Amino acid sequence: MNCEDAKPLIDSFADGELDLVNHVQVEAHLDECLACDHTYRNTTALKNALAGEELYFKAPVELRTRIRSSLHEAAEESFWRGLLKWRWMPTMAAAAIAVITLFSALTIFRPSANPEDQLTNEMVSAHVRSLMLDHDTDVISTDQHTVKPWFEGKLDFSPPVVDLAPQGFSLIGGRLDYLGGRPVAALVYQRRQHLINVFIYPAQDKHNESGASTRHGFNIIHWTKNGMTFWAVSDLNAGELQGFTQLLQNS
Repeated sequence: MNCEDAKPLIDSFADGELDLVNHVQVEAHLDECLACDHTYRNTTALKNALAGEELYFKAPVELRTRIRSSLHEAAEESFWRGLLKWRWMPTMAAAAIAVITLFSALTIFRPSANPEDQLTNEMVSAHVRSLMLDHDTDVISTDQHTVKPWFEGKLDFSPPVVDLAPQGFSLIGGRLDYLGGRPVAALVYQRRQHLINVFIYPAQDKHNESGASTRHGFNIIHWTKNGMTFWAVSDLNAGELQGFTQLLQNS
């Protein structure tokens, strides 16, 4: 089996839906092909991430209690009262379907209230993805003069790369990522056992916007400087991450 035959079957293989013959053939191909094996690992990681509890919202106990109570009360209505309401049933059914559909959509995927929240979620997802797939760097180096030239020709801008090892934040490399609808540079620093992803791309306007937040246990700080937007994401405590970003801003 070659790559052309294997790629359409990788999703089904990850879900365990292939017949025995195809399963064995795909498994053998993945053992020999690093590219297809990488695709399979990415697919598996994505499926695991989508199954995470943080993407789902469990209805409050009070809401479930009210729903059960309303169903019980409806069941106790008399036959004649039900007949009187019969003419309203199509409208009520349509309304119920709309409510259930909306509630399900909100339960499975709750969209962010504004574009900044959506971008914050993207930044955190990219940080987590780099950890899950063991792909935190495309270029591995502690030398800023090695990391910065690596981005040349790969992006339409030149990201600033700063060596903060003397201050306790070691540069370990960089990589390309895709966030907010455009390619971005990702610099990776390390503080003890904590990794810090710094995402950099040209600012869309000249306003020096900044902010800090916490999402799913990760601290996020963003700012603009010299026409560039920076996002720092890490599980490092907020105080140390703030100190790190101050060093970057003052460099």
